[in-house]
Amino acid sequence: MNLIRNFTLLIVIFATLTGCKTSNDSKIIKLGHGLDISHPVHQSMIYMGELLEQKSMGKLKIKIYPNQQLGTERELVELLQIGSVDITKVSASVLENFAPSYSVLSVPFIFNNEQHRFNVLEGEIGQEILDDGVDFWFQGLCFYDAGSRSFYTKDKPVYAPSDLDGQKIRVMESQTAMTMVRSLGGSPTPISFGELYTALQQGVVDGAENNPPSFYSSRHYEVSKYYTIDEHTSVPDVLIVSTHIWDKLTPKEQNWLQSAATESAEYQKKLWKEASDEALLKVKEAGVEVIYPDKKLFQNEVQEMYEMYKQDPLKRDLVNRIQQTEG
Repeated sequence: MNLIRNFTLLIVIFATLTGCKTSNDSKIIKLGHGLDISHPVHQSMIYMGELLEQKSMGKLKIKIYPNQQLGTERELVELLQIGSVDITKVSASVLENFAPSYSVLSVPFIFNNEQHRFNVLEGEIGQEILDDGVDFWFQGLCFYDAGSRSFYTKDKPVYAPSDLDGQKIRVMESQTAMTMVRSLGGSPTPISFGELYTALQQGVVDGAENNPPSFYSSRHYEVSKYYTIDEHTSVPDVLIVSTHIWDKLTPKEQNWLQSAATESAEYQKKLWKEASDEALLKVKEAGVEVIYPDKKLFQNEVQEMYEMYKQDPLKRDLVNRIQQTEG
């Protein structure tokens, strides 16, 4: 079955993705991502496409492939690096495997609050991080709000880090995320998000961690009845464009695309807040026990990660500057 799936995926990619194409005097930019079409990020991408078409007077258009039609997040990044996909949305945690500065965004409790996070991501530090992928064939366009990530579990509620002892917790393919879960006593288990429902159902993992809209839209609440709002990380999503297409755009076209992406990020913030509030309400109605623990218990257990980061000059500098940013 995996062989058939992979062969079918290759056919779809070969048939539909040959980079940015020209059609009727319009350049078609292909965007692939792994989210459901109801997700705030997908809706914001649609908005971005509308803005881009308006700004370019129809010269640039975006075609979106949602729902992992073209692969997982990591696969999409790799396709983007060779120019087979033009734009994708990926978690900053995944990008740390390519561009090291992204890893600081996964450090637990690095942001004091929501406004502090926005000040960092939309300021000089954020732009430096977005530019860090150029040597790896991608340019960051903007950050999308992904709220804060918290733990959810199947059979055992989590009130304190000790409740994670021995529990297999799904994480993204991020060394920082794995280190964090180990620091809290859990056993980190990297699994594709698309395979997580089945993994939870079959007991491959005991729990996972994510934001409320993703917990709800993935229907993971059907098998995980405890949701602990410890908000250990606030890892943003990142909209990245392949340098294979970016470098072929004229300065004016680059400006149109960057402007549309930036405006879509502002739009996405509003959609995200609404979706997050609704998601928490819906999972409670579905019988999930939502727990609000003492966050300091979790913060105390991850302090060693800050010491580890201080050993790397680049990461030490970024962490220090983030902590000095107002917010």
